[in-house]
Amino acid sequence: MRRILFDSPVSRAGYLYATAVGLVWGAIWSTGRVEKRAGLFVFRGMPPWTFGRGGSCVGGCYLTNQNITAGVLEHEAVHKRQWQRFGMVFPLLYAVAGRNPLKNRFEIEAGLKKGGYLR
Repeated sequence: MRRILFDSPVSRAGYLYATAVGLVWGAIWSTGRVEKRAGLFVFRGMPPWTFGRGGSCVGGCYLTNQNITAGVLEHEAVHKRQWQRFGMVFPLLYAVAGRNPLKNRFEIEAGLKKGGYLR
């Protein structure tokens, strides 16, 4: 089952779908500059209710207001790779891992310090 769902054409399709959703959501709500950085489509100027915490990675898109330091973009690029690996199963796996970033394996893998969770 893992071969079918993870790092497979199925997960790739899920990643592409999530990226399309992120592109549409970002295009609708972004009021700032849109650019490609660290392999991500970065949408700035998003209203706070359109993303979680300091920003959200949806497929290959990073949605935020102005949280775009080099460290944060490296952190979000890891989330992009997680989307590629797990596809549309990723949001479920992330939810099961919990909202506490200090215990969430996906946030730990992406780097807690780069993500702004540790000083």
